[in-house]
Parts: sequence; C-alpha cells; structure tokens
Amino acid sequence: MNAIENSPLARKLMAFVALSAGELAVLERLHQRRRTFAAGRDLVHQGQPEQAAYILSEGWVCSYKIQPDGSRQIVDFQIPGDFLGLRSVLLQASDHSIEPIMQIEAAEVLADDLITAFAETPRLAMAILWAASRDEAMVVEHLVGLGRRDADERMAHFLLELGARLELVGMGSKSGYDCPLTQYHLADALGLSAVHVNRVLRQLREDGLATFRAGKVTFDNYDRLVALAEFDPAYLDQARPFLK
Repeated sequence: MNAIENSPLARKLMAFVALSAGELAVLERLHQRRRTFAAGRDLVHQGQPEQAAYILSEGWVCSYKIQPDGSRQIVDFQIPGDFLGLRSVLLQASDHSIEPIMQIEAAEVLADDLITAFAETPRLAMAILWAASRDEAMVVEHLVGLGRRDADERMAHFLLELGARLELVGMGSKSGYDCPLTQYHLADALGLSAVHVNRVLRQLREDGLATFRAGKVTFDNYDRLVALAEFDPAYLDQARPFLK
C-alpha cells in the first residue's frame, strides 16, 4: 500500500481527506491500466467522443483549444496527480485537447471504473470532486489574470501557483521547482507573445524575484514575488484535510 499512498494523486487527495486502507486500495485499482504516451501526440482531441479519463503519474501535459484562426490557447497545465479529461467521461465529446509536453505515464480510467469506485467509497468520490472543483477554481483565477493583471503580475502569479501545486505532490518548494515549459508554452497560456514572455522573465530576474533558466524555476525572493502578484493561495484549498 505504500506505493499508492505515496503516489502524486494520493498525496493531493489527502490534502482533503485522510484516506483509509480500503480507499487507498480502490485508488490503486484505478491505476491498473498504466500506459506511456510520447511527447507531442494528443491523448485527447477536441470534439473526440467516448473518451476515457487518465490519472497522470509522471510528466507534464497541457490542455488547450485551437481557435478558428489556428492560434492556440492553453487552458492549463497538468502535473503528476492530476486527472486528465475527467469531464470527457460525462460529456458527449471532449471540449479541449490534451497534449503531453514530455513523455508521460498515465493510468486510463473508464467511466465504469469511476462509477464503481464512487459507489464503493463515497469519501474518495468526494475527494475527487474536491480535486475537480479546485481545478475549476484555478481556471477562474486564470481568467482574472488574463483580464486584470499586467504581464509581470500574471507571470509571477502563474509561477507561484505552479510552485504551490507541485509542493503539494512533493515536487516543489518555496525555493523553486523543475519546469519543462518553454517560453512558447507560457505565451500560449498567459496571452502574451514569446518576445513579451522573454522580456517579463528577464525583468523578474533583474529585480531579484525569480529566475527561470535551464528547465528550473528559482524563487530568488519568494515574499516579494508574492507581494507583486498579490498571490493568495486560499483558492487552492490545500492547507488542511477537510475530512478525517
């Protein structure tokens, strides 16, 4: 049971509920159909029907929509412990595409798997609902960022949010974290050009706040970066287990 208890998804869900041995066993069962996916090849295509969900165990992916003019808007990035395409299990077709940024490992979860797991373990079902609600809260925060924050604040907030998410699953800290994203990924997520992203990152570095270089984000002055972004992590709701 130790392996599943230390898995990224279990670490995340236990921020909401203290999972019992039985609930961990059901969670382990959801991880049985493990598959490896190559970078750059969509797991899920926008408009694709009858799609399974996936639990991301290793690697990073992005969720995105293609606009009529061919441009791409990245809606969010998923990290280990996140569900991929959970809405697609319930909707008639996927409303977005999902692309691995690097080679990933993910467990396929069919609709029947989820229904059975939810029937057997209502507390686990509540924890997964919490995770989905938290994802929605992040999308709301991203909308606020796109509409109301200037470029420096938007970037700072994004880097801090990623850090908090990664810290929850044991992959980051207030010092920084490994990050495989390119400036083009950041541009598509933050509504900026790649040139503007480069300029903003340089400004944060020169101001002694944060450095993003060679696949690593370093928080040079965490408190000042929080002040710049007016970052309040309450919307991430990961400070305490809600259920015992």
